[in-house]
Amino acid sequence: MAASRSATAPKPVEAFVKYPSPPASNLAPIPELYVSYDSAAKLKLEAAELVSWDLTQRQVCDLELLMNGGFFPLKGFLGEADYDGVVNDMRLADGTLWPMPITLDVSEAFAAKVEPGQDIALRDPEGVILAILSITDKWTPNKSHEAEKVFGADDIAHPAVNYLHHKAGPVYLGGPVTGIQAPVHYDFRARRNTPNELRAYFRKLGWRRIVAFQTRNPLHRAHQELTFRAAREAQANLLIHPSVGMTKPGDIDHFTRVRCYEAVLDQYPTSTTTLSLLGLAMRMGGPREAVWHGLIRRNHGCTHMIVGRDHAGPGKNSQGKDFYGPYDAQQLFGSLQGEIGVEMVDFKQMVYVQEKAQYEPRDEVEEGQTILDISGTELRRRLREGLEIPDWFSFPAVVQELRRTSPPRSKQGFTVFFTGFSGSGKSTIANALMVKLMEMGGRPVTLLDGDLVRKHLSSELGFSKEHRDINIRRIGYVASEITKNGGVAICAPIAPYAATRRGVREDIEAFGAFVEVHVATTIEECEKRDRKGLYKLAREGKIKEFTGISDPYDVPENPEIRLDTEGMDVDYCAQQVILKLEQMGLIAA
Repeated sequence: MAASRSATAPKPVEAFVKYPSPPASNLAPIPELYVSYDSAAKLKLEAAELVSWDLTQRQVCDLELLMNGGFFPLKGFLGEADYDGVVNDMRLADGTLWPMPITLDVSEAFAAKVEPGQDIALRDPEGVILAILSITDKWTPNKSHEAEKVFGADDIAHPAVNYLHHKAGPVYLGGPVTGIQAPVHYDFRARRNTPNELRAYFRKLGWRRIVAFQTRNPLHRAHQELTFRAAREAQANLLIHPSVGMTKPGDIDHFTRVRCYEAVLDQYPTSTTTLSLLGLAMRMGGPREAVWHGLIRRNHGCTHMIVGRDHAGPGKNSQGKDFYGPYDAQQLFGSLQGEIGVEMVDFKQMVYVQEKAQYEPRDEVEEGQTILDISGTELRRRLREGLEIPDWFSFPAVVQELRRTSPPRSKQGFTVFFTGFSGSGKSTIANALMVKLMEMGGRPVTLLDGDLVRKHLSSELGFSKEHRDINIRRIGYVASEITKNGGVAICAPIAPYAATRRGVREDIEAFGAFVEVHVATTIEECEKRDRKGLYKLAREGKIKEFTGISDPYDVPENPEIRLDTEGMDVDYCAQQVILKLEQMGLIAA
């Protein structure tokens, strides 16, 4: 559970006052889906002969919480009747409250090999058998309907909707799960507790009222004050329970966040606070997600949960407006908290009052007093530019951890991703840019040209949409590794599909900057430059699915830079990219 505290740590604030406890029914053991050790050994041998599905990262997270009781009362991945009830009414077929569809999405090719009544083995990405799924249902869902009902809009600006349409398989399998073994985690193992382990821990300490703090961000001083007040208001002990499965693309990685949590644990009273990690794959589903979080925390033995302003909101939609209202999650949770079994502690927005040198709830600040604040955007800018982050905002130990992971942009790796028609000039400009960056020095530079990648990494692929997507994702993977290790990746494929480019951006922005350059040369000009005669062959029908002729090109809506190469020499175009990199702080001016 909580780590041992340093002997030289600051003295914790006064412990929360203890109050009379309600009945301990929330701490009784909860059903799990695992079989016994001996049965698991036998099942593993039998499962080795079954058809296997290799789970995605999100599916591994879901399966673990199914098996350990975190998703109780679910006994497996939803069948079609339960799925319909959850999507349309937030209820299983038997009427039980459950707001989020937990489904096993698979490819059409795999779905064609299996039928209801059949058992399949579920394996992690390393091939280890974790469970057996007894298939009861197989169906093709209406994903647009799912997006509208569950997330409020069929808008791919929502990360879960984008996942639904562009990453999840088209066919769903449902049925009960028999758990053989839990996924193996090599990081922060002492912090990863199952629902029953937490319940046992709470029983041992005599805790009967526990308020959970759900977070996917580092803890700053405002969060500390918020959690103190929430625990006092609920007359409860505090469980800091961050999600460390999948969160929103662009979020700080969980390794950094957990180090930040551990760095500030000394600021909390040891006798009434603990930290445990939740391997949840978040959907950023706003109000429904808040209810889902409440049910999960109930299963972990909690009696209360802090529900924040715009809880689990994904940000802006395609029209630049918030997906959910600021208090929608609190309203839905509040209306259902009796059925959830967890009482809501609504989020108090804490602000720093300069005259008092302390944090107070925003609605309690007297008129005329000075409020200081640093937004998430401003914090990222200060980290990016190496600027001061004041002690009133965050703890020095947290800032130190964030600076380790987010050094100034001039010291980070980055990717420049050119996209445009064949013959638009991408490769030529990319080569010129590579030479200019190598002349400057300071970082290793790698060019991932479309033709060279085809030759060395993707020689077995054709030019179907599926194969082109695979090719671009390979380029993105290599570029993300280069970026992660502080280098510069210059990519110059056609990359015609917006969804694929978005996926590459998300992968790379986890480690550094992604600079999209749309080489906006017209199709007519590209045909004039066509030395290989590819456009002529495409118009004659001799080359199928040729971008711009017989296959679409999704024009980038908001690239970092757009270049029209007609009438412009290569050096000028490359220099425009250099200027943009300087403007973004990626290279020294």
